[in-house]
Amino acid sequence: MKTSFQIGKILGIPIKLHITFLLILPVFALVFATNPAPFGFQDQTTPLMNYLLSLLTTILLFVCVLLHELGHSYVAQRYGVEIKDITLMLIGGVSSMEEIPRNPSQELKMAFAGPFVSLILGTTIYLSNFLAASMIFSYASTPIYMMFNILGSINIVLGLFNLLPAFPMDGGRLLRAWYAKRMNYVQATHYAASIGKLFAFFMGIIGLFYNAWLILIAFFVYIGASEEDKSTTVTVTLEKYTVSDVMSPDVTSVPPDMTIDALLSFMFENRHMGYPVIEGNSLKGIVTLSDVHKVPPLDRVVLQVRDIMTTDVVSLPVNAKASEAFKLMMSNNIGRLLVVDSNGSVAGILSRTDLMRAMMLSNEQL
Repeated sequence: MKTSFQIGKILGIPIKLHITFLLILPVFALVFATNPAPFGFQDQTTPLMNYLLSLLTTILLFVCVLLHELGHSYVAQRYGVEIKDITLMLIGGVSSMEEIPRNPSQELKMAFAGPFVSLILGTTIYLSNFLAASMIFSYASTPIYMMFNILGSINIVLGLFNLLPAFPMDGGRLLRAWYAKRMNYVQATHYAASIGKLFAFFMGIIGLFYNAWLILIAFFVYIGASEEDKSTTVTVTLEKYTVSDVMSPDVTSVPPDMTIDALLSFMFENRHMGYPVIEGNSLKGIVTLSDVHKVPPLDRVVLQVRDIMTTDVVSLPVNAKASEAFKLMMSNNIGRLLVVDSNGSVAGILSRTDLMRAMMLSNEQL
């Protein structure tokens, strides 16, 4: 099922809306519509105009979030980082980047760009609105004044919140960039993540006494810091190896004319849940246990592997970095990759288990 769709391009970057954005849009509008001034439109206009203004405020707010992400992306592009897309979703905006720059100065500038855009936007909107109110009689009592006041305030809060020194906020990346000037990248990430976890712990304690929402944010921050720490450690460690160093060269394949019933028996005997499908020397696809599960038991005697295999095969060349394989597995949510040589023939197969084994052996050598 497609969970996001593209609505346009800015700076050559595809802009997408996630399905969760469509769900949160009316919720935000309802919050603005049912709250009194200065952060809502309750009792300010007719009910219809109330909800229209609330919806417009919500849309403009997410436009500001998009500009925040474009700030990151613009600086990243200047340093040669490929931006696959920007997706607006439940938690705000997310820039999908090829890789975050390891250069501390570059990461610092890139991380600060988003909050900087939000702070500039918020300050400009807030001051412009204030000046307009001082020059135009009774403007301060209009819903338009309230709308821009809300947008200005939220952008300033968004900018300051993202500067908090904890992953996954931009402040966590700023802190890592500061540490990375004094130590290696893995250690810098570990220290920055540890401070983020400590920050999340204290935020959760405060939330117990004052606001339950802080507990949810603290949980989000703690998980984000842990994932960043783990992901960075794995990626940097695997950069030492090429795919050929850690792959399994002995590839067990199946023919496309094998029946599903025979495939199940084959899987049971060989104890693997996925196999490349090869006919002669030609790679036709890949078949996994998940594909088999989609076939009703009565059809497994009739249908063949060619009927259920995946033909869009994700593969890597033998000289690729093992870290590239890890990123490819994570982005495609798959457990194994086929490795091909310069002739396009299958040279091996690489699984998450192979990568984790390489990680364990590397740690033993330290």
